[in-house]
Amino acid sequence: MSKQTKTFEEQKDTLDHEIVSPEKWAAKRIELLKKEKEFTRLGDQLSAEKRKLPWVRVGKEYVFDGPDGKETLADLFNGRSQLIVYHFMFGPEWEEGCQTCSLVADNFDGNIVHLAHRDVTLAVVSRARLPQIEAFKQRMGWRFKWVSAYGNDFNHDYGVSFTNEEMANGNYYNYDTSGFPREEAPGISVFYKNETGDVFHTYSSYARGPEFLIGAYSYLDLVPKGRDEGALPFTTAWIRHHDRYSDDNQP
Repeated sequence: MSKQTKTFEEQKDTLDHEIVSPEKWAAKRIELLKKEKEFTRLGDQLSAEKRKLPWVRVGKEYVFDGPDGKETLADLFNGRSQLIVYHFMFGPEWEEGCQTCSLVADNFDGNIVHLAHRDVTLAVVSRARLPQIEAFKQRMGWRFKWVSAYGNDFNHDYGVSFTNEEMANGNYYNYDTSGFPREEAPGISVFYKNETGDVFHTYSSYARGPEFLIGAYSYLDLVPKGRDEGALPFTTAWIRHHDRYSDDNQP
């Protein structure tokens, strides 16, 4: 074995990874590529199954407070047939919105125009009062549509706001499979409106289900340290509002 070959195969970096030749790396990468392709195909199948779920007609009239006045759920479609609602954790007594939901929301504005050209409207709903929402939205520099569900049952009916009794009785979140440490939780819900104006609930997802919305995680999953959350008291403990990070590790 040559000295150069020993260097490739025996040297370890600070993350205790094997150091190999470009040829051996390419062979390993091709093996992984096969698994990535299978993962992509399975993801396509799962997405198709989501779209095949039966629908539920929305019979309750929900009225939200928005920057342009009172708006119904049907109004939120804004002339399109498909509506995605992100349930943003922000309660009426909170001083600011959830940090993790804010990380999610940092990805919204750039996608809105693209979704609109596929007949999809994106709206954000919280139980915080509209003045709270408007002040926080201005602070964070966001432009997306964000309305208040204060005073209606929308967030409770769609599984992201809880009463004290529900929280005391155990599993009540993510289709009654788990609890949640706060009275507000994150989630995403999808609705369809037909030509006669009837609105249907087609899909909702909670817990880690909407994680795909966090673009930063997609980048972190590529780098050697990954999300690097193992030593934290909880996985999202590192997240801050984008105006609250220290100067460390900033560009």
